Amino acid sequence: MKVVVCIKQTPSTTAVLTVDAGGNVKWDDPGGKPNVLNPWDEYAVEEGIRLKENHGATDVIVLTAGSEESQEALKTSLAMGCTEAILVADDAFTGSDTTGTARILAAAISKVGGVDVAVFGKQAIDGDTGLTPMQVARKLGWTPLTYVSAIKEVDGGKITVERLLDDGKETVTAVLPVVISVVKEINEPRYPSLMGIRKASRAEIPTWGAGDLAVAGGAGAAASKVDWTKIYAIPPRVGNVEMITADTVEEQARILADKLFEEKVI
Repeated sequence: MKVVVCIKQTPSTTAVLTVDAGGNVKWDDPGGKPNVLNPWDEYAVEEGIRLKENHGATDVIVLTAGSEESQEALKTSLAMGCTEAILVADDAFTGSDTTGTARILAAAISKVGGVDVAVFGKQAIDGDTGLTPMQVARKLGWTPLTYVSAIKEVDGGKITVERLLDDGKETVTAVLPVVISVVKEINEPRYPSLMGIRKASRAEIPTWGAGDLAVAGGAGAAASKVDWTKIYAIPPRVGNVEMITADTVEEQARILADKLFEEKVI
């Protein structure tokens, strides 16, 4: 069984991003915080590795579409335990929306060949759409299994998973190949080992470009259906604080209650 884990390198959750007067996000100035492996994808990487450890997967290939800098996220995944890494990078893909990204990833998965399971995190923390796993499944013609909180069994060309729903859980069995997106309840991601870090630092990661892939339908800014022309910073929250002082706690409470009535809060 061959597994592909699709990841993304994103700004750190502690990054401070700004928007200039022209509506351009200053991605290259995240307040001194380095970009990281998308936190949701850490669970996908861990589950890909567990498919090898617990369900007989022979290869766990980590794949991303992004810039050359995205090699850092790939190396983090290799250090955790993935067996191979592939970077898809080409100026022609710059500005892709989720549909374009799905086309790129689906073409790359097809080029890898023989893939039984493609694993995604629930969403990326920068775009937060959560659309790409479903779109990749559509492009490949594979069964999508979303909100997966446990992989129960992989046997006989089938996979059985547990899905986390708003009002409970459900168990689903599907025929391979499948695309799954996982939630954080599925596992606890491991830390890269020292040996894994050393091995990943020496890894030669192949880069595939537009000429290496048969991307059907187009990708890049020209094919994007998303309009980013109105990007603006959220207005700062304005508020004030009034400290209530009195000789006793009871008097403070009475004054507070009166003010809440005046403001029609209670």
